[in-house]
Amino acid sequence: MNRLILMTIALSLFIFSANLATSAECDMKVSLINQDPYPAVPGDYVKLVFQVTGIENPQCINVNFELVEKYPLQLDPNTASKIQVKGGTYTSQDFTSSLLVPYKVRLDASALDGDAQIETRVGTSNLNISNRIYNFNISVKDVRSDFEVFVKNYNPSTRKITFEILNTGKSDVEALTLEINSQENFNLRGPGANIIGSLDSKDFTTADFEAIVKEGDIEMTIYYIDEVKVRRSLPKSIYFNPQPFIDREKEQQSTPVITYIVGLLILVIVIYFFYRKYKNKKRKKI
Repeated sequence: MNRLILMTIALSLFIFSANLATSAECDMKVSLINQDPYPAVPGDYVKLVFQVTGIENPQCINVNFELVEKYPLQLDPNTASKIQVKGGTYTSQDFTSSLLVPYKVRLDASALDGDAQIETRVGTSNLNISNRIYNFNISVKDVRSDFEVFVKNYNPSTRKITFEILNTGKSDVEALTLEINSQENFNLRGPGANIIGSLDSKDFTTADFEAIVKEGDIEMTIYYIDEVKVRRSLPKSIYFNPQPFIDREKEQQSTPVITYIVGLLILVIVIYFFYRKYKNKKRKKI
């Protein structure tokens, strides 16, 4: 009886030691090796690549890796958050025993600038190894910009309209372009795109177009390259009433006529004054 008890205890210790040794050999670690773009932009996609090492042990059967979907990450409906591979197999094209796990996820539009924490889990289904949690930080910065557009001037005679563009975003932009296509109340008489170039944050510039403009909304698109070298487009619409500019031009046209009339009257008065003075002197001599 005592021998049976001793044999049972010895067998239990052996199994326990074997599990410990196997668990130690199946020591998996996770690292985040790439983020693109860097920094990530709120509301846009970001590519993440994780590396899982320590899966070369054949005892690590059915290695499970998961990117936990929670703020600030959002997975597309057809994107799986978990993957499973067999340990002890070569999983990379360069014949290394590490596992590379790529994800393409969307960053929440409300994510704040700075470091945002994400969570991953790794474990095996054949051993008594619970999922180990690895947290990482991804860099976040809202490099998108916004703009305010105004009509600075419009000349009905030359059909030249000047737009003023203000960069209200926090980031500088490059290759800024304003594009306006012909529409019901905006009949172009020249190129529909104006390449402006670079524009710093909180700075403004102007863009000229030639068009016959009527009262109404003017639809336009602003293109620019942000700080992470992504080409973006931003639709804009502004309401324009040409009547104040038409009235101003009429006033400017009428002003010279009045000036000429007043000037002519003054000239006549001066001539008449000198003429009377000359006549009076002549009479005194007589």
